[in-house]
Amino acid sequence: MRTIHTDTIERTLYQLCGRACLHLTDACTRAMQKAALAEAEGSAARFALDTLLSNAQTAAAENMAVCQDTGYAVVLAEIGQDVHIEGKPLAEAVDSAVAKAYADFRFRKSVCDPITRANTANNTPAALHMEIVPGDKVRLTFLPKGFGSENMSRLYMLTPAKGVAGIIDAIVETVRLAGSKPCPPVICGVGIGGTFDTCAFLAKKALTREPGTHHPREDVAAIEREALERINALGIGAQGFGGNVTALGVQCEILPTHIAGLPVAVNIQCHCMRCEKAEI
Repeated sequence: MRTIHTDTIERTLYQLCGRACLHLTDACTRAMQKAALAEAEGSAARFALDTLLSNAQTAAAENMAVCQDTGYAVVLAEIGQDVHIEGKPLAEAVDSAVAKAYADFRFRKSVCDPITRANTANNTPAALHMEIVPGDKVRLTFLPKGFGSENMSRLYMLTPAKGVAGIIDAIVETVRLAGSKPCPPVICGVGIGGTFDTCAFLAKKALTREPGTHHPREDVAAIEREALERINALGIGAQGFGGNVTALGVQCEILPTHIAGLPVAVNIQCHCMRCEKAEI
């Protein structure tokens, strides 16, 4: 049994918050560069992608937020079953790290009461998802999720008869209906199976994978490839200017589901993919 104090978790998450909001992930940057090369020289889509990449370089160099929407703080904590966590409650430590980071780095605080719309003033509470995994480590993932793209996400409770074709149709329809609103080129995190709630979590978790990676199951990877091809054939393009690249990637996660159902969740992420990970 290994003991980890919440002070260590809090310090680590504070650092992840600070880094994430200032930088695109390396994989996202590479995908954006590849997308720019896929667009015609002088086209509006090429101009948009080059401008977005230039913005990201400036943000990193100047230690400024790469997007003004520094998002809802989403934290995934994979906790080894041989870990004993001591100190304050984990959720309290997570919220403390988020509040301090958003204040110190002067990130926009966007979290509010859903009815009164009163701002919580410190970007908490964070959305904390915990999973118990083998081992004696704690793996933390921080994903600041902007709501221009979050608002375009959808959950489908399909009938089993819809099958693979229905899954792909749901992914493509979500992007088509979103149009330019989520600041494309987008990344699609897709959850397949489970229940109403676990399916949505799978979609969020899928976004923490690098764009361009594929699920180890070949039938799931085939869904990712076909959905991406069909999305890019929509012609929405970067920032809605038209072009060849509407999505940088489609990433699916899957769980068994009930014999009577086929849940599919599509969590849209804008081009501004910010995600940092650490292991304690």
